[in-house]
Amino acid sequence: MGEALLVGLLAAGWARPEELAVVEKLPDQRQRLAERHPDVVVAESVPASEGAVIAVKPDDVQHACAAAAAARVARVLSIAAGVPLDSLEQWLPKGTPVVRAMPNTPALVGAGAAAVAAGSAAGEEDLAWAESILSAVGVVVRVPESLLDAVTGLSGSGPGYVFLFAETLVDAGVLVGLPRDVATVLAFQTLLGAARMLDETDQTPESLRAAVTSPGGTTAAGLRVLEARGLRAAILEAVAAATERSRQLGQG
Repeated sequence: MGEALLVGLLAAGWARPEELAVVEKLPDQRQRLAERHPDVVVAESVPASEGAVIAVKPDDVQHACAAAAAARVARVLSIAAGVPLDSLEQWLPKGTPVVRAMPNTPALVGAGAAAVAAGSAAGEEDLAWAESILSAVGVVVRVPESLLDAVTGLSGSGPGYVFLFAETLVDAGVLVGLPRDVATVLAFQTLLGAARMLDETDQTPESLRAAVTSPGGTTAAGLRVLEARGLRAAILEAVAAATERSRQLGQG
């Protein structure tokens, strides 16, 4: 995810390559990053900077905060899953502006969805700074930290739900007689096209569904089965379960 943000920032012209630095403690990874991004500083330790993005595994966050503190980093954006603001603020110098974010994996292709929450010392400029970084790879919304678990249940875990639906849609095409390669192309483009209609028109999901559902037609027949088999209830329960699991992980 950290490299996805780097690529997005460079593509968006957020800063000149020489103004960005990537910190990687593993030598092999450091070499790979240096080869892939030759104009960006790839370092072993954190340099003094306007701000730092913490994009490490949860177990490594405290160490990353200590390194940022030693480098006198002015502000911090954390995309580390499950690490609350009070822990981040405890591990950083008192008064350091901290913004916590929950992005999702489509950021890897510049189509992410992220939510940000401000720490006690973070102001409007700090939130705008964090948003400018995350918006290079998708859309960003602001929420209180108490809602980040719900964000995780919806958009953080959401790609997994969509991938399962896509996998099943392909299998269904094969079941009714389509070659798998044909079913794959049609299923993926159907999902992409439907998503674009949701994004690029002013219509609600309900109105778009109604427009494609003729009385007594094929879509109506298919939707009747999905409703009867509990698709709507299953999605509601999946998001609720993922939200609750996120809360549990955040509590250690």
